[in-house]
Amino acid sequence: MVADPVTVIIALAPLAATAAKSLTTTIPIVFALGPDPIELGLVSSLNHPGGNVTGVTFFINSLGAKRLELLHQTIPSAAVMGFLSNPRNPTTESQIKDIEVAARALGVKLLFLDAGNESDIGTAFVNAVQQHANAMIIGADSFYLSRRDQLVGLATRHSLPAVYYLREFATAGGLISYGASITDAYGLAGSYAGRVLKVRCRANCRCSKRLNSSWSSI
Repeated sequence: MVADPVTVIIALAPLAATAAKSLTTTIPIVFALGPDPIELGLVSSLNHPGGNVTGVTFFINSLGAKRLELLHQTIPSAAVMGFLSNPRNPTTESQIKDIEVAARALGVKLLFLDAGNESDIGTAFVNAVQQHANAMIIGADSFYLSRRDQLVGLATRHSLPAVYYLREFATAGGLISYGASITDAYGLAGSYAGRVLKVRCRANCRCSKRLNSSWSSI
């Protein structure tokens, strides 16, 4: 896309956004992400992102503690909870730290389970059952969203109540979800991309001081 080059890049996952930023400082990048974009190094601040990157964040990764609390309220007898996370996700470490604090406060034991592909997900659920987990917390990751039917199906098959980070999992049959609306976030990112395209059109697809000024105000 950078070599082509495209007019604007829309990135809907942390790895996609960070990869795009590492390759271009001129093509506008619009993201819609759950993690904090400042921690990812995408923008300098939320009010004034600067550079060629802007977008929408719904801080979905920072709500893990609340999801654990909701699951504990729903299944108060669950003393052991599995936490499924993608080791390839750059935000996994911060998610683990947040949920560890909440688990200690509630006296819940956590089992940390890694799954970065389809077969790993099945293995993780088997390991959770073997280690006597009473419930599951699904970490925030775009890959898991694409595998929501598999995750919900495995939770049902193994009789493991689970909490998820997006409504789409509950719609697919999951027990509980808690998080922002990804539909609204993607819609807003699309609106930002449209504004970038209008600016580019007015500038006749040429980088200029006018483009940079307009971009910084988005």
